[in-house]
Order: sequence, then structure tokens, then C-alpha cells
Amino acid sequence: MSDFTGKIIIITGAGKGIGRACVELLTQRGARVVALSRSQADLDDLAAKFGATVLSVDLADNAAARAAMKTAGLADALINCAGTNVLESVLGMTEEGYEQVLGINLRAALICAQEFARARIANGGGGTIVNVTSIAGHRGFVDHVAYAASKAGLEGATRVMAKELGAYGIRVNAVAPTVTMTELAAKAWSEPFKRDPMIVRHPMARFAEVDDVARSIALLISEDAAMISGAVLPVDGGFLAV
Repeated sequence: MSDFTGKIIIITGAGKGIGRACVELLTQRGARVVALSRSQADLDDLAAKFGATVLSVDLADNAAARAAMKTAGLADALINCAGTNVLESVLGMTEEGYEQVLGINLRAALICAQEFARARIANGGGGTIVNVTSIAGHRGFVDHVAYAASKAGLEGATRVMAKELGAYGIRVNAVAPTVTMTELAAKAWSEPFKRDPMIVRHPMARFAEVDDVARSIALLISEDAAMISGAVLPVDGGFLAV
């Protein structure tokens, strides 16, 4: 089990789901977490329970995203967990839905990574970034056109970041989870007619829990992964293998 004592880790989308699981896991392992979220109530809870340094920010606002990262300051790792989805088909896609999904899932992640990398380089380099993508970037799911585009785009950007930032000692990777049982996902996949056909496509016969993803992220930001960069790690119970 990797120890992160003395490490500072910035986590976007920290209020709920995978982001919150990362805050809990990494603080348990000694890290000081800087948590970014839109919800002040979630941030207050993270500060009270885990001692996180908290920043309230709407990452859809480019200037606010940059300002928040500058306020967060120099850190050892960045975990881009912030994400959203608007269920729209190819024929039903709206400009508003597209801008909302791409703005948070892709553009905000790039801005946060850029500001993190600039701060690291100004301090001599090093550090690591993990971007949270999805199996939706690899397989086609109905009504996920903008979401799939955003996650596939972030994986492509992850490889470019690894290429360009490697010279500064910055590693960049991504995790691609399957359906992950956040409160929202649990409701969305609770109906057997939705859940059962998807479950059987998983060799491990279950969806992911948020802690499954958080532990995989912890691996990638640890020294155990010192030679891993530019990788996309499926956290999918074998879904993409079959």
C-alpha cells in the first residue's frame, strides 16, 4: 500500500463519487488534499471529515477554473475527476448539452492540467496527473454521444500530455472506469432491464465501486508507477477485454 505522507494532491469533482472516494483514501494514506467542487455543502463536509483544504469553483467557467488552480498552488499530483453527462442521442444533441458536457469533461480538465503543469515546471518539474475517462470512450452507448466524445478526447489529450510533459518529469495517465456505483449511477442502473444485459458483459459479473477506481488512481500517482505514463488503465472488470 502506497504512502502519501507529505504529498499535496489536488482533486477536482471532489464532492461526490470517485472524487470523494479519492479524498477519503488519499487522506487515510497521509496526503494533504486540496478539494475542488461546486457544492459548498460537500466541501464543508470534506473539510470536517478529512481535513481537506477546499475551494468552491464552477469549472465550466474557464477563468474561475484557472483562478482556482492558481489558488490551490503547487501540488504533487492532480486528479481530474470532475465530470457530467447530458443524455442525448446523435439526432437529439443540443448545443447546450454539448457545451455543458465538453466544457466540464474535457476543457476544464485541460485547463486544470495546464495550470498544474505550469506550476510544476516553474518549480523544477516532476509530479503526476491522472484523468478520469470512461469505457464510453471505447464502446458506443446510446444517448452518450457528447459524453463519449469528451472522454475519448481526454484520452487523446492524456497521450499528448505524456509526450510533451515527460521531459519535465511529469507523468500523465488516465483511468477508464466501467459503470461505477455512485448514488446517481445506482439509480440509473437499478432497473433489471438496464442492469442485467450490461452486467453479463463484465467477466467479473459486477460494476465498479468508487473505491475500486480510487485505489487504481492511487496506484498511478504512486512511486510504484514511476515508469508508467501515457497509459489508459481500464477499471472495468474485464469489460473491454471481451
